[in-house]
Amino acid sequence: MKKRKFGLALSVLFAAGTFLGACGNNENDGEDVAPAQNGEGEVFTTAMITDVGGVDDKSFNQSAWEGLEAFGQDNGLEKGTEGYNYIQSNSDADYKTNLNTAVRNNFDLIYGIGYKLKPAIEEVAKQREDSNFVIVDDVIEGMDNVASVTFKEHEGSFLVGVAAGLSTKTNKVGFIGGTDSDLINKFAGGFEAGVKAVNPDAEVDIQFAGAFDEADTGQSMAASMYQSGSDIIYHAAGGTGNGVFTEAKNRKQQDPDSELWVIGVDRDQAAEGSVTVDGEEVNVTLTSMIKRVDTAVIDIAERSMAGEFPGGELVEYGLEDDGVGIAPTQENLSEEVLTAVDEWKEKIVNGEVEVPTKPE
Repeated sequence: MKKRKFGLALSVLFAAGTFLGACGNNENDGEDVAPAQNGEGEVFTTAMITDVGGVDDKSFNQSAWEGLEAFGQDNGLEKGTEGYNYIQSNSDADYKTNLNTAVRNNFDLIYGIGYKLKPAIEEVAKQREDSNFVIVDDVIEGMDNVASVTFKEHEGSFLVGVAAGLSTKTNKVGFIGGTDSDLINKFAGGFEAGVKAVNPDAEVDIQFAGAFDEADTGQSMAASMYQSGSDIIYHAAGGTGNGVFTEAKNRKQQDPDSELWVIGVDRDQAAEGSVTVDGEEVNVTLTSMIKRVDTAVIDIAERSMAGEFPGGELVEYGLEDDGVGIAPTQENLSEEVLTAVDEWKEKIVNGEVEVPTKPE
């Protein structure tokens, strides 16, 4: 499989992507835009199939949908089968059905959001060779109508690990992953390596919830971790991670002097950490590891619309092109921490540090 990396052009896209979102903050606001067309002179259409986390998971799926919305609005498309849309999966059994629904609706480009959709995309793409698919967070080889999109999550996780290692007061931090899989272990391995790089004596408690859509499970796991001494928890668990925020906020309200933090994932999750304590608004989000799924979705859609669909290729987004990194909301990080994060980022980009893709 050919592996494609993007430099300057992608960096510009990511910079522009900061201003794009579900509200349609784009240069075409207030103006009528002619709908974008495919190579046959028809309106270009695109859809995404969510995993079970749902389009409102405040994390991975939501980031992808925000990207698709931004693309649609920038290109004069309407939400629905004649423009851009999403189909939500409520269980793993829905993946194949939803993909076929998208094909029957003649979408030019169909995204499968999450590695769990890989088997379904492989099966449907073989049967529907005239349709173009994108698997996000996994790789499908040998199929010219499937593009694979991955990220260097371990690199971004290393940076938030540096932040955690320098910020912890208890010398114990936690990690809650959605599943014990190769993908989620990239988050765990990078995070652990970052913590240990700046604080070798710190303990990293790594656990897996077994699901991405169980906030109650995330909350109970977080309660146990905080109770056992962890003062910072990094989650890579989609909707399950929402429970980690709930637990941290509850504890902060019960004990305003406590210093408990959450590190968000995929999107800037500062909003999820906001809580009112004794009439004052505080925030328990230390920082977030952003994974620009939104801008990757825009990038592939733009290329496909221009007749440059990267079928059969792996498109990888990393730290060197701002595909992953630390969120722009940084009020809870000290200048010392931010300086260290920048220094380690430079080392990784320059090849001085090789970040592991799984825990030690």
